[in-house]
Amino acid sequence: MTLKPLSDRVVIKMVEAEETTASGIILTGSAKEKPQVAEVLAVGPGGIVDGKEVVMQVKVGDKVITSKYSGTEVKIDGEDLIVVRQNDILAVVE
Repeated sequence: MTLKPLSDRVVIKMVEAEETTASGIILTGSAKEKPQVAEVLAVGPGGIVDGKEVVMQVKVGDKVITSKYSGTEVKIDGEDLIVVRQNDILAVVE
């Protein structure tokens, strides 16, 4: 099954958190921070949203930083995905 986002929605998948620190210390599950970096899997077409023209600025494959508690979590084919509005994306990681 695939998700096809509508209007200004973007489907993202969170990137796994690092399991070791820069100095080599292995972190337990509870010590890891929730990642904020995600990979874009699908992008809606944009268009008129709330009376304003929205041009999509992200594309499939981009790595992005999102607001911490944004979006709607869904589980498709065993994968945890999040559907967010484009304006919940704070930056593109290059």
